Amino acid sequence: MNFSKPLPVFDPRSIPVLGVDDHLAGVALERLTPQALRERFRAPPVWTPEHSVEKKFSNRQPALAAVLLPLVMRDELTLLLTERTLNLRAHSGQIAFPGGRTDESDVDAVDTALREAHEEIGLPRAHVEVLGTLPTYVTGTAFIITPVVALVKPGFELQPNPGEVADIFEVPLGYLMNPAHHRRHEMELDGVIRQWLSMPYTHPLDEIDSRAARERYIWGATAGILRNLYRFLSA
Repeated sequence: MNFSKPLPVFDPRSIPVLGVDDHLAGVALERLTPQALRERFRAPPVWTPEHSVEKKFSNRQPALAAVLLPLVMRDELTLLLTERTLNLRAHSGQIAFPGGRTDESDVDAVDTALREAHEEIGLPRAHVEVLGTLPTYVTGTAFIITPVVALVKPGFELQPNPGEVADIFEVPLGYLMNPAHHRRHEMELDGVIRQWLSMPYTHPLDEIDSRAARERYIWGATAGILRNLYRFLSA
């Protein structure tokens, strides 16, 4: 990628929380089952995405991309997320969905998301049941992202690409679809007021795996797309 100027660097954890959306109702657990999600995407409601276009950070040409929202069918649905490596030019170290830029050989956004998920984390297509897509989300770095929502059958073995993925983990979908965990932030950057959401998640303590106690700081585009999923499921 060629940026006209370096991307702004700041620690989002240091930005004060303006408010928490605990006044909004969470998505009922009975709506967060594989069959309920199949039915919702089969007959979607009338709804409006809350987050669509971020304020631009650069003057680079827009690029199409797609991400996969892989919902693993465990006793409770979980969302599989990645932590990006620190060497990446854009969004390094951030929590993200598997996905990336569209290739000319991709048939559509679904094909992009599935290909990228296999390349990034080794998720086999045979384990993935695509439910549908959410409206596009345009990042401040001019990526026009199509979120692809899918159910994932357990039993897969993941192989993260060490050049892109530092870690892979799962978060309960019910936690992310509860606005009591959605926090609002705002700051002025380069003379522009920017607003975003964060959804920090800390795994329960695990005596075997010390990483399990780490906070996963979900924010930015990832949180914005999850907020749109919340709006879609609660409509």
